[in-house]
Amino acid sequence: MTKKEKYNLVIDYFTNNIPNAETELIYDNPFQLLVAVILSAQCTDVRVNLTTPAVFKKYPTSEALSQATFDDLFPLIRSISYPNNKTKHLIGMAQMLQCTYNGNVPMTVDELVQLPGVGRKTANVITSVIDKQPNMAVDTHVYRVSKRIGLVPKTAKTPLAVEKYLIKNIPEALIFKAHHWLILHGRYICLARKPKCESCDLVTICTFFKDTTKR
Repeated sequence: MTKKEKYNLVIDYFTNNIPNAETELIYDNPFQLLVAVILSAQCTDVRVNLTTPAVFKKYPTSEALSQATFDDLFPLIRSISYPNNKTKHLIGMAQMLQCTYNGNVPMTVDELVQLPGVGRKTANVITSVIDKQPNMAVDTHVYRVSKRIGLVPKTAKTPLAVEKYLIKNIPEALIFKAHHWLILHGRYICLARKPKCESCDLVTICTFFKDTTKR
């Protein structure tokens, strides 16, 4: 099977099985999504969605959040992983939005990564979800699933290498959606420790399944 044939089969599978794939983070506007994604680093979306309502109620805008103190914000997110750093990042992010972007969330990766707490993955999430830009955020799920299926070679050792390979081989119009396909597949089917191969229709083309069944 050629690389193109494998990609086509995977795209067809997800198009039929998860046609409306989207983020599971709950938000109403770009600012709220940015806050949620910063909080989601090494934390589950479920926990973030339990936490953000109180944050958004007290700090509905970047202007409000920019005026928060550490002691005001920290108790609201203390159940999230790394609450100390994230409290500082959120306040710094809001202050920079106010000072540099008139309170608006910028929509380029280069601008977003300048914000406190925002790395390339977060910037790719924001631009792909809000603006449907052809950017691929590579988290642990995307990294694991794309390598297990065999969409990227074993030589792709970093998230950036995986990102570039996926973008090169997925049709541009589908990249923003493919990010969610791979995340959701990793979250519910291709689990890290015990993948549910018996529930996956991609096993016929999956490199991981082929290798493990040979043992």
